Amino acid sequence: MNIYLPHSDGSTYLYELVNREPLPKLEKSAFHSRVAYSAAHVVADPFGSNNPLQEPAIDWELTMQYRHYLWSLGMSVAEAMDTAQRGMGLHFEHAKELITRSVKEAKSVGGNIASGAGTDHLAPSPEVRLEDVIHAYEEQVAFVEGAGSKVILMASRALAACATSASDYEYVYNRILSQVSQPVILHWLGDMFDPQLAGYWGHENLDDAMDVCLHIIHTHADKIEGIKLSLLDEQKEITMRRRLPENVRMYTGDDFNFTKLIEGDSQGYSDALLGIFDAIAPAASSAFQALDQGDIETYRERLDKTTPLARHIFQKPTFAYKTGIVFLAYLNGHQPHFRMIAGAESARSILHFTKLFELADQANVLTDPELAIARMQPILELSGIKQLEAKK
Repeated sequence: MNIYLPHSDGSTYLYELVNREPLPKLEKSAFHSRVAYSAAHVVADPFGSNNPLQEPAIDWELTMQYRHYLWSLGMSVAEAMDTAQRGMGLHFEHAKELITRSVKEAKSVGGNIASGAGTDHLAPSPEVRLEDVIHAYEEQVAFVEGAGSKVILMASRALAACATSASDYEYVYNRILSQVSQPVILHWLGDMFDPQLAGYWGHENLDDAMDVCLHIIHTHADKIEGIKLSLLDEQKEITMRRRLPENVRMYTGDDFNFTKLIEGDSQGYSDALLGIFDAIAPAASSAFQALDQGDIETYRERLDKTTPLARHIFQKPTFAYKTGIVFLAYLNGHQPHFRMIAGAESARSILHFTKLFELADQANVLTDPELAIARMQPILELSGIKQLEAKK
């Protein structure tokens, strides 16, 4: 249960795993104290395309198996979102098939699912008109609703590129929200996750942007189930949460401060829609089961251990976090390779993966430590880090 890992200067050290036993199998349990969505990644098919940058190929069988794994732990699935490389390798045509397949699988096991509807098939440009954005949203919302899924109304790069004021955002969202057939989850993704969304809601200042977003939510409170907020700012989320209409949920998208935000305070709490839950699903499931039982200390202990790992995976550039998510799925045996659509496996360094391995062990989210070592070693070998002839 030891492995040689590299220092930044190329020398190596012997790392001894803290947790040496496989994780016990969790009983499936539907959570009742919080709603917990895991945004889920896709598994690439390394043999499916000769041009993976332009024509990504997806291993549909393993991708669906991973969703079943999340449902088996009691998680809900947020489909075709940023974690699935939406707009960063996953095109809308792939997203449509992904949503269709996932909804079918969700129904087969009674799993809860919500899916992203955006405008990613409309290229951002100053020449794009607001009506173009509206038509793009209408097309995707109609598809997601027609597939039988709840809608997550994703932030739009095209809208961010062509809007000239906050009133443009209000105009577009008023049009779309007046048409949806059931309440949706809004989506506010900060520019640390997607630089093309800078100045969303018509303001660079987050407080001013929040005022615009809240005005839209209060105007359409009957058409909005909740809002996923991904600003990595604990206080901003608490402030907004306290200003929401009573029937609208705050879904934390804060992959740094989720433990406290989900636990909440005397004035409320956040539900969850998080990319990090893909990576720490067993710990998250166990923590939510403890929370359901009123065992706050166990809830904190199980999630607090994962915070250093989450902060590492989501370190700048934050949008590269998908690489760490997929790497951990590879270490845990959910896929036989570490390849990603659009070649995104190259977005992080071997030193990043080395630290991720250590932190995953310390967070106790390596489901089979012996397997994780066996899978880590060839990645190290490819980087020139020998396991039998380690440098002193």
